Order: sequence, then C-alpha cells, then structure tokens
Amino acid sequence: MQQKLIAIDLDGTTLNNQSLISNHTQETLAKATKAGHIVSIATGRPFRMSQQFYTQLGLNTPMVNFNGALVHMPFKKWRFERELSIRRDIAFEIVAQKEALQLDFIAAENRESFFIDSLDHFESRFFAAPSATTKNLLENLKTNPTSLLIKTQKDQTANVSKFLTLQFKDDIDVRTWGGPDAILEIVPKGVQKAMSVAVVAESFGIDAKNIVAFGDEHNDVEMLEYAGWGVAMKNGTDQVKQIANDITDKTNEADGLADYLEKYLAI
Repeated sequence: MQQKLIAIDLDGTTLNNQSLISNHTQETLAKATKAGHIVSIATGRPFRMSQQFYTQLGLNTPMVNFNGALVHMPFKKWRFERELSIRRDIAFEIVAQKEALQLDFIAAENRESFFIDSLDHFESRFFAAPSATTKNLLENLKTNPTSLLIKTQKDQTANVSKFLTLQFKDDIDVRTWGGPDAILEIVPKGVQKAMSVAVVAESFGIDAKNIVAFGDEHNDVEMLEYAGWGVAMKNGTDQVKQIANDITDKTNEADGLADYLEKYLAI
C-alpha cells in the first residue's frame, strides 16, 4: 500500500473514556509506523496536555495542537513550524461577561503555560498541572495567547458559543472539546485542524488523497473533509458522520480506531 499520513484526534478517538491509549491501539499504531506509514496527532489540546501520548506512542513526527493554531515538531526545530495567536484583550472582555454567560472559568493558554481568571475553579485535569498559583492568574497574561479555554454548563455551550462568535466574529472561532465536559476552546479566526495537517503533509510530500484522518467531534470536520479518506468514530457526532467517508464499527472505548486501521491497512 502507498504510504499514508494517518492523522489522529485524541479525545473520543484515540483515547478511551478514561483518557488513556489502550495497549491494542498503541500496538496497532506502532504496526502502522513499522509498515512505513506516518502517524501524526491532531488535537485540540495544548502540547503539555498531549505530550504524554506523543511519548507513549514513540512518535517522532510533527504534531498539531490547539485545533490547528500550532503545528510543530516536538522537542526539535522544524522549518515548517507555525503558531497563531489571539489578542489578549479578548480574554479580559470575556472575563467581564463571566457572570452573564454563566462561565465557571476563563483560561488563556500558550504552548507551555496557562493563566486562569480565578483559582476557585481550577481543575488539574484541564491543565495537566497538579496545582495553580497566583502566578497563573489571568491578570498576569502579558502576551497574546494561542487559545482561550472556557468551561460552562452543558446546556449553555451552544448559546455561549453563538454569543462569542457573533461578538468577536472577525477575530475568533469557537470549538468544542470531545468528552463529557462543557469545554469551549477559542482559536484565531480561520484556524482548524485541516490547515495544519496540510502543513504536515507538505513536509513529507504527501498528497491529500493519501491522508487518512480519524475524528469524532465538529472540530474534526474540516480535517476529515480535507483528507483523502476521512473516518468518523462510531461514537462521533452526527455532523462528523455526515461528512466522513466511513464510520468505525466500534467506539473509542472498544478500540474502534485500531480495529479500523488493522483492516484498512491490512496490518
């Protein structure tokens, strides 16, 4: 089989419901790499919250973080690297509307750091850090962040997303995280995973028709549309299933990605 670029989302796709990579999935992705294919993570997570998976899979390939706002080669210099950012004042404008929008927290994120409006709602699992200090308070943000992270209520995500998109329509796009939490991620206008997966493909000289992409949420839609073969997870949203070329037979909890790749690549 011709060499493929395999672009994999993390939450709800490569990860199970415990946010872990199963042994079966790890072994299957290793087989794909050994067969000459290129495995590349494309996630909404910042690097510090996905580095452990990159390391676990033993990857030495480019990686897409922040839903496409950052594409880089972890731990190395890479001439194709690109990072986009949001005006910092937008974060403070959203903080001013926190109560009206019923938000739990507003955070600003860069590749290696995060800032949160209040320590009261800090949750370590969202920031890959055991704790936060006054140094992490949003008031200490001095540069433009790569993305903003907002936690709201599950029944409010659509309303908050629509409101912020209209308010800052020329500056941002609002994306949702996969999983059970009501998390919205704000990225620079026009940013999506496909644009950075295209950079990865270009760096290897791989045509879009030889990209296989896996995802489960609406932030994966453009990536699956761009790829020559876009695969939605069985547990994915209706939106992502409608545009996919195919759907896995199993969910992320049942190693759906690994099961599909074994058959697709005949490994």
